[in-house]
Amino acid sequence: MRFKDKVAIVTASAGAGIGSACIDAFAKEGANVVISDIHEKRVMASVEKVSEQYGVEALGVVCDVSNSSQVNDMVAKTIDKFGRVDILVNNAGREILGQCQDLTDEQWRLVTSVCIDGTFFTTRAVLPHMQKQNYGRLVHISSVAGFISANYGESHYCASKAAIMAFSRTVASENGKADITSNVVAPGLIMNEFLKKIYPAEFFTGLVAACPKGRAGRPEEIAHAVLFLSQAESAFITGDIITVSGGIYMHS
Repeated sequence: MRFKDKVAIVTASAGAGIGSACIDAFAKEGANVVISDIHEKRVMASVEKVSEQYGVEALGVVCDVSNSSQVNDMVAKTIDKFGRVDILVNNAGREILGQCQDLTDEQWRLVTSVCIDGTFFTTRAVLPHMQKQNYGRLVHISSVAGFISANYGESHYCASKAAIMAFSRTVASENGKADITSNVVAPGLIMNEFLKKIYPAEFFTGLVAACPKGRAGRPEEIAHAVLFLSQAESAFITGDIITVSGGIYMHS
């Protein structure tokens, strides 16, 4: 039980996907969890499932991470219930395809407000509590899109994911003297229903063909990397990026 009595917040963690896989993985290891998502019905269903299946305490909070007031309220509710926050996983993201010259101001801001503003708002909200207890693990979900270009109309998404990497390194530097780490997990293709709604079929075919492992990743494979960076024993790893892409992107 690596995380017994620890408290982990995971954004966009109701329903299925990376966030939900992280919640399950933390709960299996004894952590009390905060399930944060914009969909109220999914939040309530996830809280009930996690509490019954793993026997840990689960707090559900409906939260739009692009709204700083809602983020502050989420963290306040976490502190009110648990008295601490040990782990934050910034998983929330958004994508709308559009070539740069065709993107509207609203489309650009929608993607960047969730991906990078949301990462900033949640990190800013938890840091004072982590600094007070002199302990914290920040894990930000980026993407290999932050390293490589894309031609499906993802300039706003790629820019946001690259910004998350730079943001994480700076937060790591600012908190280096405390037992607070800030790291990034950069997934490759992790299949989910949301992706199927916005990308053409050839997008997935091309990525799988380019992947040395010859397949898409699974949400739980991202969760394994998140838990590694979230454990107390990872105290000397900070400002780093773990790429979990099956070899689609290999960085030095």
